[in-house]
Amino acid sequence: MFRALYDWTLRLAGHRHADRYMAAVSFAESSFFPIPPDVMLVPMILARREKAYWIATICTISSILGGMFGYAIGYFLYESVGQWLISIYGLAGKMDQFRQWYAEWGAAIILIKGLTPIPFKLVTIASGLAEFNFAIFVVTAAITRGARFFLVAFLLKKFGAPVQKVIEERLNLIGWIVLAALIGGFAVVALI
Repeated sequence: MFRALYDWTLRLAGHRHADRYMAAVSFAESSFFPIPPDVMLVPMILARREKAYWIATICTISSILGGMFGYAIGYFLYESVGQWLISIYGLAGKMDQFRQWYAEWGAAIILIKGLTPIPFKLVTIASGLAEFNFAIFVVTAAITRGARFFLVAFLLKKFGAPVQKVIEERLNLIGWIVLAALIGGFAVVALI
């Protein structure tokens, strides 16, 4: 099941517009798209290890820009677009709780949740909704997303061949684990 997707992303990683595709996925994931950029980040770095940090840079900058868009959705468009996106994820009743948390722990929430499988778009929209300080939001988003993507780049650049071998040998297991982590991230937010 996951083999075709993996092979497709490896081929895409070698495409002349691969960096643009990565940027689009990373931007979208931080504001409205449910699939994390890791599905492109990992194969792209494995296919082009010499450009690992460049790929992480693209992913980070695009994620921050997408996060700004997500913030704008929460700040300016929550009554229309923001509520619709949040309801798609089944979290409509949780936004008041997010506002309360942001009053106390805003920067820590962004830093911690930006590293977890909890969808970052929920953090960005909630940050705008809570009218969290925009400059602090951008700085904390840059720190957490940069840490996440550059850690992946470092590990794959350093241990790429053995990691790629493990991924290819256990592709279905890893695919199901990633899918479970993604669903688990939404579930954790729904339970909070």
